[in-house]
Amino acid sequence: MQQNWIILGASSSMARAFARKAATEGCNLLLAGRDLTDLRQSAKDCVLRGAPSAKAVKFDARLPAGFAPILETASNWDGAINVAVFVSSMPEQADVDADPSILDLTIQDGFTGPTRFLHMIAPMMEDRGCGTIVGIGSVAGDRGRVGNYVYGATKAGFATYLSGLRNRLARKGVHVLTVKPGFVDTTMTWGLDGLFLVAAPADVADAIWRAIAKQRNEIYLPFFWRYIMLIIRHIPEMIFKKLSI
Repeated sequence: MQQNWIILGASSSMARAFARKAATEGCNLLLAGRDLTDLRQSAKDCVLRGAPSAKAVKFDARLPAGFAPILETASNWDGAINVAVFVSSMPEQADVDADPSILDLTIQDGFTGPTRFLHMIAPMMEDRGCGTIVGIGSVAGDRGRVGNYVYGATKAGFATYLSGLRNRLARKGVHVLTVKPGFVDTTMTWGLDGLFLVAAPADVADAIWRAIAKQRNEIYLPFFWRYIMLIIRHIPEMIFKKLSI
């Protein structure tokens, strides 16, 4: 069966690595994001790597009216429809504290926009009885921390949404995978203090593909973040609120 992937937020380093991997697997690609110039270059690269077709389209999570052309393209595909969501924004917490309007935009980027799109395409995937959704969350969503709790809240909400969507779509043969990366070498993390054991985007993409093949429900990347976050989640609140982690 022909595999077709919609990649939202396709200009990010992780998304680009994932698209390249999909191209080598012979998948049709729809690369969606705000930077069309960058996406068109990525689309050409993916065709050279083996994608039968790769198209760049405009996608802004804050503008749901623009979702329709992507959905229309997907409806005309033969084979399985798959979606990978790499959309989010991570402003400095201090900037959000100084200007709460940034909070609204962060939630639109990381939660309401992506979930609205998935809710719109889910019936199409149910009708076909196949397909995969990959949702990129974050270890930041496992517990609210003083340095990025607004960003973490969007990731926590997105993970909960994916859990419910997984329960719904599994009944129709559609697989939903939640990915929780730790520190990855991306534009979003560039220059941040305190980073350690930073993963390469290509390694993350390979791990996601392995998880899809194994029908995994949730993964942490790299794997050891599962154990780090297990410890962090179990720190008593009276101690945790005094920590700057």
